[in-house]
Amino acid sequence: MKKIILIFAIVAVVSTSYVQAQVSLNFESGNKAIETGNCWAFGAVTYSNLEFRINGFWSGRSNQLTSSLLTSCWIKTPWIQLEPGNLTMKTRLENSSGTSRGIVFSYIPYDNNAVSSSKEGTPTVFSTYTFPLPLSIWIQDLTIPIPAEIANSPNSYKILISFIGTGGTSRAFSDDILIPGDYNSNPANGCLPMVTIQDQDNDGVADADDAYPTDINRAYNSYFPSQNQSGTLAFEDLWPAQGDYDFNDVVMDYRMQTVTNSANDVVEVFGTFDLRANGAAFNDGFGFQLDGIAPNKIISATGNSIGTPTIYNFAANGLENGQTFATYIVFDDSHRVLGKSSNNTDKNKPNIPSVRLNTHLIFINNGVPASGGTVSNTELTSNTFNFFIVGETKTGEVVNGDVQITVQDRGKEIHLADRMPTSLVNSSYFGTLDDNSIPGMAKYYKTGNNLPWGLNILQGFDYPIEKAPINEAYLHFVEWAMSSGVSFPDWFSEISGYRNASKIY
Repeated sequence: MKKIILIFAIVAVVSTSYVQAQVSLNFESGNKAIETGNCWAFGAVTYSNLEFRINGFWSGRSNQLTSSLLTSCWIKTPWIQLEPGNLTMKTRLENSSGTSRGIVFSYIPYDNNAVSSSKEGTPTVFSTYTFPLPLSIWIQDLTIPIPAEIANSPNSYKILISFIGTGGTSRAFSDDILIPGDYNSNPANGCLPMVTIQDQDNDGVADADDAYPTDINRAYNSYFPSQNQSGTLAFEDLWPAQGDYDFNDVVMDYRMQTVTNSANDVVEVFGTFDLRANGAAFNDGFGFQLDGIAPNKIISATGNSIGTPTIYNFAANGLENGQTFATYIVFDDSHRVLGKSSNNTDKNKPNIPSVRLNTHLIFINNGVPASGGTVSNTELTSNTFNFFIVGETKTGEVVNGDVQITVQDRGKEIHLADRMPTSLVNSSYFGTLDDNSIPGMAKYYKTGNNLPWGLNILQGFDYPIEKAPINEAYLHFVEWAMSSGVSFPDWFSEISGYRNASKIY
């Protein structure tokens, strides 16, 4: 049993060990051109297999050392992203003739503004080794610490190893050069540094691709319909009756922005809603369901406009209670938001400025997801947003064909064609009056000939004036609807023969 425990302990240690990256030169290729092709450089240093080689079959051999200039005899590394640790190498002199011998170590920064094609900056000396006197031919093992100011830098550096000396005829041999760091030269691009991926927040997304380069919890934006364009939602609120069919009862421009993190999980959703018209007699509400997304996957939902009293009931996170899928009511009464007026559906009346509501749904807060877990960007797509209005029902005495009393009815939801209702819909409306919904076949909010009660025009939409049926304003609308979108998919366009401008606001 003790042996088994010991084995497991050893395995655990090995599995967590760290192998440091190194750039090395041992000269064993025997061909300086090979190393030059890999971006090493040499000045008055050759490859030698003479008896004074240090290790293996080949070592580096300098010219006679008769100068203290760092540019007389030298070896220069490729570009390296250096790590903490020590530069190590072996060296020896060919003979003991000479007054002094030494090796100087310098680092060269990358300088994009440098005139030279190599883009080398000014060298900085960081260490010097002096061969002890009297000079000898014994092998020396050198250990030179990498300066702290360049270790772990995201920038690239070269190490210059210069051999210096005065008097005499001795040369310096070198071998087994090891430098801690990652090779970062590109032989295919003049040995310049390879493109360094900058990632300030260390979230694994390069700054160039990161919409939030200093925020580890956010990385990407996506927009629907697009970043610089809003879509338009238009509803007819007399469902299940076809009504006057002018599609100006609730007209809303919208744009959705979804923020995801580096794991492509949704962090938050911003909604921009501009209520442009409410040509309805009813006090319509408006909201959206996130199809397939459980309410406990959202931490908070804010920015809506709800009056007092209201027919809606909300959970602590701001979503509507009693729903299978996350449902957010943006406003409960279009007349309270924009004012009860036909100004924005009657060309003879002054236009009232639209009213904007900015909503905010948080899925992950400071890196911590909601209790229900994360939502991936593949789960939350543009098709996940299921927009709808909540209308009213008419009750009371009928006078001259007009019902005198209306009440808000939470169960009277009006969605886009074939979009599922929420859990709070009053399903008794389905299949009554002009509605031909068949829930068992996932057919919703269509008449018998496929006419809808809600529209979503991604390019934006000029809605009809009051009491002008949409088919009289847009001459190919019915053909489009009856064909399930096959014919005249551009029915709303400003093409000659497509519109009756006198009936469009």
